[in-house]
Amino acid sequence: MQKLIITIIILSSAICNAQFLDTNYTLDTDKSIIKWKGSYSFNFGEHPGIVQFEKGTLKTQNNMITGGEFTIDMTTIANDPDIDHESPIEHLRDEDFFHVSKFPKAVLKITDVIYIKEKNLHEVTADLTIKGITKSQKFYATASGENNTFKTKFKIDRTRWGIIYNHKLKDQAISDAIEFDVLLTFK
Repeated sequence: MQKLIITIIILSSAICNAQFLDTNYTLDTDKSIIKWKGSYSFNFGEHPGIVQFEKGTLKTQNNMITGGEFTIDMTTIANDPDIDHESPIEHLRDEDFFHVSKFPKAVLKITDVIYIKEKNLHEVTADLTIKGITKSQKFYATASGENNTFKTKFKIDRTRWGIIYNHKLKDQAISDAIEFDVLLTFK
């Protein structure tokens, strides 16, 4: 009987400790940013910009990333304020590209994470929803526990999400790739 009681106490303690190892981190939207860059297919020009997060949560278990969900406010698409250019940002908000009036939010939901210890990288698979279309996207990210940050750079093929520029020169003018440079900071 005494062994049974000790076993129950040990199991209860283990369960309680395991619960404390699960942590959700809230995104600090003031310190987090998505930088994006579109480019031209046969031209050296590019169009850099930014877009803001609305909210986000990162889930961890035993100090390992296990999931998360992030909402991007597509109405905040803007030209990069650090670069002087006059690229028309309103065109990106209309039906030819992101159709922001109909789809004001984009969502990235982490579905799988593999930690690559020897490279100190996280291989992240996520469902990315843009314009109401959800596609799986894989990327690599680094995390820093010292300042609660998560950084990644990746590209997407915009045509997978129906981001099609309906112009007769579309294939010759605009690259299908959109580059992202993301900094996530958590509270």
